[in-house]
Amino acid sequence: MHIGSLRTALYEYAFAKSQKGTFILRIEDTDKNRYVPGSTEKIYEQLKIFRLNWDESPYIQSERVKTDIYKNAAEKLLKDGHAFYCFCKAQTREEIKEAHGKGVSQVRDLNCRNLTAEEIGQKIAAGEKPAIRLKTPDSEEVAFFDFVVKKNIKWNTKFVDDAMLLKSDEFPTYQLAVVVDDADMKITHVIRALEWLPSTPIHLLLFKYLEYSVPQIGHLTDILDPEGGKLSKRKGNVSTEDFLNDGYLPEAILNFIMLLGWAPKDNREIFTLEEFVEVFNADGLQKANPMFNKVKLDWFDQQYMRKLDIKDLTNKISNFTDKPKGTIVKLLPLVRERMVTLKDFDSLTDYFFIRPQGHLKNAMAQLRGGGAVLEHAIGVLEKDFDGKILEEKARAFCAEKNIKVGDYFMALRVAITGKTATPPLWDIIKILGKEETLKRLYDCPTKKATT
Repeated sequence: MHIGSLRTALYEYAFAKSQKGTFILRIEDTDKNRYVPGSTEKIYEQLKIFRLNWDESPYIQSERVKTDIYKNAAEKLLKDGHAFYCFCKAQTREEIKEAHGKGVSQVRDLNCRNLTAEEIGQKIAAGEKPAIRLKTPDSEEVAFFDFVVKKNIKWNTKFVDDAMLLKSDEFPTYQLAVVVDDADMKITHVIRALEWLPSTPIHLLLFKYLEYSVPQIGHLTDILDPEGGKLSKRKGNVSTEDFLNDGYLPEAILNFIMLLGWAPKDNREIFTLEEFVEVFNADGLQKANPMFNKVKLDWFDQQYMRKLDIKDLTNKISNFTDKPKGTIVKLLPLVRERMVTLKDFDSLTDYFFIRPQGHLKNAMAQLRGGGAVLEHAIGVLEKDFDGKILEEKARAFCAEKNIKVGDYFMALRVAITGKTATPPLWDIIKILGKEETLKRLYDCPTKKATT
């Protein structure tokens, strides 16, 4: 599920619940060419993960086709003169424009729009199966008030397509199905992505011609990437599944998305789903395009991980590592504050399981006193495996050799872990134990280097 789709579902859910209404799930799957096997089940799964539970059994358009609800609506439009049979092969808008000249500012089906009843009968008798298109008026004004951006929007129908409504296989297009379903399901408010704004005049005409009540309609602004373009998969992760697989908590993702186009009355940032529903108001939906800031998402994830107790956090981390839960519990206090996602546990603790390799030679060579430091530390730890004693004797050694204490312990850190940034060194040494710590110091390639 695209991040933008989750945001739309979240705002729809919050609006419905805040108004004591009903949140329904409708699967709009009538476009056979775009249908992906398993996608419906994936939608169910993702919505459940984020606790956006629907109040009624899902409505699946491909199954509703069997009831003829869409076919009947299309035939009413035909009967009333608001639609026409179209026998043309499937063409894109661009192809039609090219066929009729680049100066065409609107799409009219110039081939079938004015066929006589006799001509239609002949084509059907010859075995041609017609589609049904909207007969858009040549010059009328259609308008609505967008309750999200808070402004009236209008079109002249001369710039509105003769939209396909019912395909030759009697499957409806989105344009027809969404209007019929909104009426049948008594939808009062529609919150949808900005990409559907150009379709709105078609929907308004259909609501009018089918004598349906028009719901209030609002369009959410686009989510932008850090470069200012529309958020897209070409520039990185945009799906909820991607972020979940990267170890982000569902609660953190949802909280982050809450604020991608909606602002509370105060500066509050942390909301549970229940708290969000309680304070949600459509007036808080913003007109400006929100920016997808991954740094902010990381911050939210850290906040939610820190709220989890050790047991819960351990259970969640265990889905992203092959380490036993006992090991996770043992190491978690060292790295918890540095973790951004659940997946970070392995990378932040890898030095406990993998000894530093030969690349240490170059790193150690850059540390003043590296070889002598390790020889000194080995001598201390062999006799007294004690952090306080090591620090006391390290300071005396550094004073004698004119070495910075920080350099001393950095040399130890690099030799033992292979890293320059870790949790407190002695905490690591205690977990590794005397034998393993000394083994790593013995094996360091620059142990015998001179200062």
